[in-house]
Amino acid sequence: MDKSIFTDKNNTPNDSDLANALGPCYDLWQNMKEYVFLKYPKATVEWKYPGDKYGWNFRLKDKKRAIVYLLPRDQYFKVAFVFGQKATDVILKSHVSEAIKADLAAARAYAEGRGITIEVKNSLVVNDVKELIDVKMAH
Repeated sequence: MDKSIFTDKNNTPNDSDLANALGPCYDLWQNMKEYVFLKYPKATVEWKYPGDKYGWNFRLKDKKRAIVYLLPRDQYFKVAFVFGQKATDVILKSHVSEAIKADLAAARAYAEGRGITIEVKNSLVVNDVKELIDVKMAH
């Protein structure tokens, strides 16, 4: 089971915990956060503990919805999005990688949209993730 590196419900992770857990990827995590705030200065952040099965995750959101989830792992993290149909259509015509497009196209459509998760282990996917954040904010 793939779950957060932070599993103790009674201890909300802090920046020091995060830096130790993510190692070199901590800077990429910070870059994602900074990008959201650059694009949407009123964004808010929160750590959530949905249960023992998942552990702690981090959410950046606007007033009504999640923009992106950051999911800490051992020496890397994942980003997760849920896109409605309009956003999905835009992404499938965008410049993001074909692998991300294929994952999104294959994702099951629910009432709230299609969910995708992307591993961030280095800077190779950062521009794609930023483009997805832009699409999420626009739709």
